[in-house]
Amino acid sequence: MIYFDNSSTTSVRTEVCRVYEQLLHTAFANPDAMHRPGRDVHAKMETARQKIAQMLNRKPDEILFTSSASESNSLAIIGYCLAYKNRGNHILTTNVEHASVDHSFSWLETMGFEVQRMPVNEQGILTPEVLKQHMRKDTILVSCMHVNNEMGAINPIEELASIVHQNPTCVFHADCVQSFTKIDIPWKDLDLATVSMHKIHGLKGSALLIKNQDLKLKPLIQGGQQEQGFRGGTSNAPSNIVAAKTIRLALEEKEKSFDRVSKLNTYLRSELIKIPGVHINSPDTALPYILNISFDQITSEVMLNALDQKGVCVSAKSTCSSRSGNESSTLIHMGLSEKRATHMIRLSFDGNNTKEEAQQFIKICKEILDTYGLPL
Repeated sequence: MIYFDNSSTTSVRTEVCRVYEQLLHTAFANPDAMHRPGRDVHAKMETARQKIAQMLNRKPDEILFTSSASESNSLAIIGYCLAYKNRGNHILTTNVEHASVDHSFSWLETMGFEVQRMPVNEQGILTPEVLKQHMRKDTILVSCMHVNNEMGAINPIEELASIVHQNPTCVFHADCVQSFTKIDIPWKDLDLATVSMHKIHGLKGSALLIKNQDLKLKPLIQGGQQEQGFRGGTSNAPSNIVAAKTIRLALEEKEKSFDRVSKLNTYLRSELIKIPGVHINSPDTALPYILNISFDQITSEVMLNALDQKGVCVSAKSTCSSRSGNESSTLIHMGLSEKRATHMIRLSFDGNNTKEEAQQFIKICKEILDTYGLPL
């Protein structure tokens, strides 16, 4: 199998699996219980929170454990807007966000908030100039991806945050799921940020919401004191504890992994562009972990199925939106043609992928085009 779908999810590290299995047996007690086993589990979870805070240069009470990036995005966006609706009702995002962000803004529209979805440029980037044009005195929240999950386009979130913070009643939220442990993130400039463990060889059902300690949020899950009262429900202590190890291991391999993936991305770009009818959709400045391409001769669906038959795993669009519609709205919003948008696939890598896999992928693509591709 060739696995080029790491932006969708990653395999779990052996070390993480081993520690997690041990914790399932030794840290099963409810961390909110008052007996000794409960206090011991609570202590382990808080130690993990402190370690994560140190690695991200944040304070422990700014680290909230959640069940997924989608929950973190929803809590950040809806939770903040409901808590501060007295400040204004104008909120901003882009037209290429992950479904969990886009749907949160759509829900807020039904609650009376005025939502504007800012356009990205032909590189898939929200420019500071566009943000400035849309900011108003009653804007209370701006939310955008750090790295686009389909194209790999990198938003200048440090510059964007600086513009947002010129308005003292507005905060900036960044979805950092695709950038976390891959490139540097300006944590000090982010009021709210989302990351996920299963994108970095950790567990599914494990994510974080990082928030400034002085911000209030309206909880989406009612019923308990957990996570400072921001999300009710018995804490998933084993997952929360092992998150610290997951992050540490990913950060330790950050530079080595980036170097390997960059070389792999460069090789694939150089070889794919030699194939007639192939287009590279990801900008040259994109995160090398993601490579978006289109084939003039074959649609996304046919190419995905053919690759799957040959043991190659890739995606078309974001996996969370893979069953809705045939075209990539991200490519359309970047000004690319409908054909490019309906004929695209996304390759996404990690440090374990090899040049040999890339060479085999090129060979398989040529075979598929020869068999199923329409004449140019």
